[in-house]
Amino acid sequence: MPTYEYECQTCGHQFEAKQSMKDPHLTDCPKEGCPGPVKRKIGLGSGFIFKGNGFYITDYRSDSYKAAAKKDSESASSSSSSTTAAAPAASTPAPAKPAGTSA
Repeated sequence: MPTYEYECQTCGHQFEAKQSMKDPHLTDCPKEGCPGPVKRKIGLGSGFIFKGNGFYITDYRSDSYKAAAKKDSESASSSSSSTTAAAPAASTPAPAKPAGTSA
């Protein structure tokens, strides 16, 4: 159930109330001796709060996404290992041609 914030228009008392979205707004201040009307404030809402260790964005990926990511990482590691394992052949520069001769 959502938590709504209210403020009394007479005494300024602020309080929260947990109520269903279908319930009508509260109208009377709960502070003793205050007959003032209350107004529901606009809340910012709340976000997800993960408590504890081990919550990561990738924990809740679909199985097909995980399989595709594993395939991509395997192909990337095999292509990078093949390029690093094979050293490029040493190239020798072609001998310089004397000026004025045509090929």
